[in-house]
Amino acid sequence: MTVRQSLARHVLPLLVPLLLAAPALRAAEHYITSTTGPPTLPREFRGTWVATVSNIDWPGKPGLSVAEQQRSLLALLDRAAGLRLNAVILQVRPACDALYASPNEPWSEYLTGQMGKAPEPFYDPLTFAVQQAHVRGLELHAWFNPFRVRHASGKSEAAPTHLSRTQPRLVRPYGKQLWLDPGERDATDHSLRVILDVLRRYDIDGVHLDDYFYPYKEKDAAGKLVDFPDAPSWSRYLDRGGTLPRDDWRRDNINGFIERLYNSIKSVKPWVKFGLSPFGIWKAGQPEQIRGLEAYDQLYADSRKWLNSGWVDYFSPQLYWAIEPKAQSYPVLLKWWAEQNVQGRHLWPGSNAARVGTAWTPDEIVNQIRRSRSTDGVTGNVLWSANTLTKNNGKLGDTLAQQVYTQPALVPASPWLDKKPPAKPRLHVGHDAGPKQFELYWESTDTKPIAWWVLQAKADGRWATEILPGTQTSRIITRHGTGAGKGPDFLAITAIDRFGNPSPPAVRERVLTK
Repeated sequence: MTVRQSLARHVLPLLVPLLLAAPALRAAEHYITSTTGPPTLPREFRGTWVATVSNIDWPGKPGLSVAEQQRSLLALLDRAAGLRLNAVILQVRPACDALYASPNEPWSEYLTGQMGKAPEPFYDPLTFAVQQAHVRGLELHAWFNPFRVRHASGKSEAAPTHLSRTQPRLVRPYGKQLWLDPGERDATDHSLRVILDVLRRYDIDGVHLDDYFYPYKEKDAAGKLVDFPDAPSWSRYLDRGGTLPRDDWRRDNINGFIERLYNSIKSVKPWVKFGLSPFGIWKAGQPEQIRGLEAYDQLYADSRKWLNSGWVDYFSPQLYWAIEPKAQSYPVLLKWWAEQNVQGRHLWPGSNAARVGTAWTPDEIVNQIRRSRSTDGVTGNVLWSANTLTKNNGKLGDTLAQQVYTQPALVPASPWLDKKPPAKPRLHVGHDAGPKQFELYWESTDTKPIAWWVLQAKADGRWATEILPGTQTSRIITRHGTGAGKGPDFLAITAIDRFGNPSPPAVRERVLTK
């Protein structure tokens, strides 16, 4: 399906009930410039993770045909847009493999069933996903696992181009999986190169990492913890005169990678957001009542430092617990993370929507979103994961649309990156495009790239809003009523730049010709 066909099928029908207008050139009515302003859209990040590892969310299983892969991905995107979400976080590198055409790593077996095998007939899933997400008013964030080399669910033989075969000295077996050693500079350089390649070649809106840095601790047959096997890199560090204790050295390896990645992203495309979703507990006892696994000591992830240092644009700690339990309370942890956010970055916590329909009712997630909205400094949520919404487990999707996501929302702006708004665009009401239609078109008056257009219309006392991709600059409007029909009372267009800054709206008002 082409982008033009997708616009016609998915976007154009959205405003039909309210974008009902008359042509500018008809004698009975026309549109003039107006100072009346449209309502301001709420700013809230509404995201969902789309996991590809083990085929959790997409594709449904390895080896689906290209048509089936595309159809199922479109269903996920349609569902996200229909629920008035505004972002999807798509896992594109589960384990040193690629769900896109990579010059650095082999095709993922989760896509085709065989590592290294490209889709047939060929297409690039990430190009397809970006285009189709943008058509639907959704940001597309590319999600990478920086250090996992092979997941336990992997079944096919490793491709000749897989890192486990090309650079085995960087790879460590641990438990049932393979991992890159973050203590090896060549390993972190490779992951950085992979991410920046995607950044340069694809029109993504964000780069995303989850909670896997050093792996979760493994145990032997006797139940004893097994240490991560990084003795070679640790020995070389000591031989070079290193003085940090081993745990601090591991944390320093991850800290250095996060800082390098953030700065590299900003040097290439400063508008692309860098986001992290670490394990939700930094340390037990922080805050005092919290108990559980500690990311700081067990994953060597000093995620509070990353947030405090401003090495992220958004931070989505995985707060996968319910509101009530004291030892892992969602609002208690959320408030603590908000207090750590001294740089004022976006705080968009992750919620475990997958528990709805089994352990939780939809009210748990609805109430978590409401707690987020009432917590200072929190401006959104990310839901784990997309399948829960697509399948409407426990009627969660329906409940979200009816109770908390009742109108569209724009992703919050990032003023630390850029806070200069684009200039007011020009809005034109054009010629008849059919018996009861006319063309509305607009243009930017600024050199800043435009990410989105917010098209709004007021008819019968109500405003309707649609978020359109920055590449779209026209719209066919259908008028309503008998005979010639009539148009909406007001039409407005607002430009949103790549940093989320809005322009002043250009507004046209319907008047009757006497």
